[in-house]
Amino acid sequence: MTKSFTIKDLPKEERPRERLERYGAQVLSDAELLALLIRTGTPTESALVLAQRILKGDGAKSGLAFVADSSIEELSKIKGIGLAKSVQIKAAVELGRRISSYTGQNPTVINTPVDVKNLLMEEMRFLEKEHFKVILLNIKNHVISVEDVSVGSLNSSIVHPREVFKPAIRRSSASMILVHNHPSGDPAPSREDVEITRRLIEAGKILGIEVVDHVIIGNGVYISLREKGII
Repeated sequence: MTKSFTIKDLPKEERPRERLERYGAQVLSDAELLALLIRTGTPTESALVLAQRILKGDGAKSGLAFVADSSIEELSKIKGIGLAKSVQIKAAVELGRRISSYTGQNPTVINTPVDVKNLLMEEMRFLEKEHFKVILLNIKNHVISVEDVSVGSLNSSIVHPREVFKPAIRRSSASMILVHNHPSGDPAPSREDVEITRRLIEAGKILGIEVVDHVIIGNGVYISLREKGII
């Protein structure tokens, strides 16, 4: 019987754990980080080979997008993963998302579309449906809260001014930023996006709550309607 290849068969300086200890986590590939997370492979595959196979995805998605978007059940179906490893992977994904949005004790300040990107990109870039959110700001542009408004294809029936401004009125927000994602990964605004934005801007003027911008998030890219001169 042929002995299966394991990470221990690699020279010590090439093993993921030793490389992380010596050089830091930033030098490791996605597969190496995932291998450290799942720890063990199968009788015929090392953890590193198994991690590389996971990152190949399902044909529709691959790489970290596949890992982030897959459910525990979907990951469990991959040979060599199982429920325990699937739970570990999803816990790590969620922890990464929370760390990416953590700002410590200092208030989060939104001054530019880049600040919006830094706040919500990792949370929204891989969502399979359109999620519409509002970032509520005080007079110093400190984030009061991020509120979910709707899930589904953006249209005037689900993005109604009443639902958009309700949390802003309740929390005495001075202004807000509209944010939604495009599951296609392309943040280019549609005609519906522009029409809804203009409608909400007018509603905000009546209520005394300024709609500062509408940021559309794609896969690692974004568009600010204000920055583009669309609104």
